[in-house]
Amino acid sequence: MSERWPEHPLDFPKAAATTLQDAQLRANLGHATTAIRAKRSAVVEEVDDWEDLRDEGAAARDRALRRLDERLEELERNVVAAGGVVHWAPDKAAAQRIVVDLVRATGSDEVIKVKSLLTDELELNPALEDAGIRSQETDLAELIVQLGGDRQSHILVPAIHRNRREIRDIFREHLPGAAEVSDDPAALAEAARRHLREQFLRVPVAISGANGAVAETGTVAIVESEGNGRMCLTLPRTLITVMGIEKVLETWEDLGTILRLLPRSSTGERMNPYTSLWTGTTPDDGPEEFHLVLVDAGRTNALADPVGRDALRCIRCSACLNVCPVYERTGGQAYESIYPGPIGAILTPQLQGLDTAPTLPWASSLCGACYEVCPVKIDIPKILVHLRGRVTAETNASGKGHGAGAERLAMRSVARVMDSRRAYEAAQRAGRLGLALLDNGRGRRGKLPGLQGWTASRDLPDPEPSFRSWWRDREAGDTAPTDPDGPAVEVVQHPAGTASPEGRERP
Repeated sequence: MSERWPEHPLDFPKAAATTLQDAQLRANLGHATTAIRAKRSAVVEEVDDWEDLRDEGAAARDRALRRLDERLEELERNVVAAGGVVHWAPDKAAAQRIVVDLVRATGSDEVIKVKSLLTDELELNPALEDAGIRSQETDLAELIVQLGGDRQSHILVPAIHRNRREIRDIFREHLPGAAEVSDDPAALAEAARRHLREQFLRVPVAISGANGAVAETGTVAIVESEGNGRMCLTLPRTLITVMGIEKVLETWEDLGTILRLLPRSSTGERMNPYTSLWTGTTPDDGPEEFHLVLVDAGRTNALADPVGRDALRCIRCSACLNVCPVYERTGGQAYESIYPGPIGAILTPQLQGLDTAPTLPWASSLCGACYEVCPVKIDIPKILVHLRGRVTAETNASGKGHGAGAERLAMRSVARVMDSRRAYEAAQRAGRLGLALLDNGRGRRGKLPGLQGWTASRDLPDPEPSFRSWWRDREAGDTAPTDPDGPAVEVVQHPAGTASPEGRERP
């Protein structure tokens, strides 16, 4: 049974509170991300023009996105001319319906799948199961997740939160012919290989995602490291590729740029082990039918945001996850989304709607490490700040945001107080008294009513005496005026009539 992601509004703080208690998950993530970071750093340093290559990658993605409608129509023409069929899916429900109908038309009640984040985003496996169609993941990590009824926790390695002993137990319980398999990695891989080989040779329908598609030729590309993708793309009679509309590229040269960036950024390899390219259908060679399903599902909404649209450049390399301290400590499942980590914090709210994922823009730090490693230069910190502003302006304005009513009331009260000098000074005195009453005796005050989001992780300092009160005392001519509501302020009168609140003569 495939796991469905929650339908409730995504609540990162609540989910993270749970995952932070899982010491094994944190240890697994820490070990894996450290190893991937080291590999990536080593192979990137070998490329003298890496920064220029990043610029080229960002430009290639932007060129296609600026004229997305034209590039998609060009892609459709060339796919059809090469013998394929193109389908348009405006949303998740339409994509599910199209794929289910295509599989049913073949007469098959099962499919094999190439790893695809988009099909996971669309919850395609549960939709196929509901239609009585068995789907078999062929990527090893996706197979582990599927057999365990689990959720993905990483873009590149969905089962990164599992260690080999946990995988052994999953295989022993759920994988045919693996009841006595050991936790040796080679033995686990061999058990999966024996099971999947029979599926490759027998199942007549395959479903894949796409890492990109070249508009000028109608060519679709997939990169993978295990060879399972190559088997799925060549052996079945019918191939159904599900692709987000943002993945289109203008030219072969643009695809070449992406293929230079992706392996080094994702797996830390100089070249991808398996790169599969296909254009329509070819008689007596490969699938007899090819269907390309182009999916929007919120992508045009993201494109309409002048700042947020840069997230659509993403080539799903996962480099940002591997350097993010928030992701490493909380784990991918805390994001409750197919796209975890920094890229998920900006992509999911735009694809699903800010009201569906209002906490995710706060689920990443603003340290900038994600931007430094992004191969197509997505300024994730900038978009995070932008989306936080949108959540505040849009979600809280509707009254649906977390603590929206209390915060709005607090801000209105502050505005009224600061509009009047007397009210402001009275509030200062009352504030000092109120903070003293809230002190728990250990120098901490905890969350303040109506301002939990501001004070959950920091204490408000004692207000300083106002300048006006100090000035009144000075004008009164006291030699050592004090603010009755604050610390004493020593004033020294000088011959020239100037005063220094520090009690020191001016040079």
